[in-house]
Amino acid sequence: MALDPFDADEPVEVPLTDELDLHTFRPSEVSSLVPEYLAEARRRGWRTVRIIHGKGTGTLRETVHALLRRDPGVEGFELCGGGSGGWGATRVRLHPAAGGSSSAT
Repeated sequence: MALDPFDADEPVEVPLTDELDLHTFRPSEVSSLVPEYLAEARRRGWRTVRIIHGKGTGTLRETVHALLRRDPGVEGFELCGGGSGGWGATRVRLHPAAGGSSSAT
């Protein structure tokens, strides 16, 4: 019987980009995932990222926005325009990290 590689309890490493799609995560993971993602984005010198939370009932969007309001690394945020996910995604502007990379996104 062959083992299914997706059936392991081991974490799967996903390449980090300037876009975080929350559809692939459990709602219980969002409260720790979003701040960790933003901190790593700042360490990489990214100034703008997009978080896709979906449209749905708006509960996940409000959770994400509450986390963004509390994060001192966030300079500002707004819902994306029609070509970038509309109200199903949020564009986040980040403060530069002290001693971070100078590459901008």
